[in-house]
Amino acid sequence: MLSADQEKQNSFQRRICEGDLVIVYERHDAMKPVTVRAGSELQNRFGVFKHSDWIGMPFGCKVLSNKGSHRTQILYIADISFVVSFLEVVPGCVVLESGTGSGSLTTSLARAVAPFGHVYTFDFHEQRAASAREDFERNGLTRFITVSVRDTQGEGFPEEFCGKADSVFLDLPQPWLAVPSSGKMLKPDGVLCSFSPCIEQVQRSCEALTTNFTDVRTFEVLLRTYEVRDVKFGSLGGDGSGGAVRKPPCKRKNRPSSDEENNGSMERSTSTVMAKPCPETRGHTGFLTFARLRCS
Repeated sequence: MLSADQEKQNSFQRRICEGDLVIVYERHDAMKPVTVRAGSELQNRFGVFKHSDWIGMPFGCKVLSNKGSHRTQILYIADISFVVSFLEVVPGCVVLESGTGSGSLTTSLARAVAPFGHVYTFDFHEQRAASAREDFERNGLTRFITVSVRDTQGEGFPEEFCGKADSVFLDLPQPWLAVPSSGKMLKPDGVLCSFSPCIEQVQRSCEALTTNFTDVRTFEVLLRTYEVRDVKFGSLGGDGSGGAVRKPPCKRKNRPSSDEENNGSMERSTSTVMAKPCPETRGHTGFLTFARLRCS
């Protein structure tokens, strides 16, 4: 943690004060500017960091998280679109979700079931559920989303939804424990999806799904982005930068014909659209396991 104040950055004897702008090194390749405010918190994948704990500490020191509640990692658009499509979510559907987290998928599910459907989402952590509920209120989605605090791994879904759900989504550490309850909630031919970051979780879930479900499939969505741009070709005598075109060397130097000279002048003004993969590609996020409730 370093001071961002040019006048103070060389004085490592000075302690952090409220109002200081500090640079937080989360990893060797990730840093974040933060203005220190008493009562504020920094939340990331490593935990919760209270600004009040930083005040009075020297610049350049390491800080530990409180390991308290923090907003969970969101699902990205590639996974979300895949989930909504394979869960066959359409306007009017009733969807049960276990593991509200940051509410990223819940928001997309609500938009998919609107204007007549509803999403009932459950999270075992009361503070996370409250934070998600506030986000839904700010986004005007409370008509389509109901947030409840419940440990669905241990208690299952509420019995009031028995046989009423079109789709069920599980984002749990042990999703196989919620599979029996999910089967009771689904309508005949309903679809279940489980999101798991580890293949060992997928194996346990698939074993549990073979009892009452069919068409069990697991996917890993890897999104590869391409950079598309208009490239102008330089002259034949260029240095090759900017996409300049060069002809292969020939043994005999022949004087170009008039047609070739005209073609060369045209090539200097030629442009085309080219696409190439971006150097940074998002890797593994998780495994998506889908299954359909077996019709009795």
